[in-house]
Amino acid sequence: MGDRWHIEVDRTLCIGSMQCVHRAPGAFRLDSARQSHPVTPDTDAGEPVLQAAENCPVEAILITLAESGEPVFPQED
Repeated sequence: MGDRWHIEVDRTLCIGSMQCVHRAPGAFRLDSARQSHPVTPDTDAGEPVLQAAENCPVEAILITLAESGEPVFPQED
């Protein structure tokens, strides 16, 4: 069984660029204010979700391991 991730979007940072929706269409959606939300906050780990976070122009997407809370992205220094 693979890792489970918890996904959060910092709405104070999100600018609605839609990069997350383009890279992981099943994982993110925009609301009427053009702010991103995870479709399912706890999800199986997957490359499209990681690519969405890595390509967010304002780094508004946070991914942690669902069980431990350990950061996946962005990585702590």
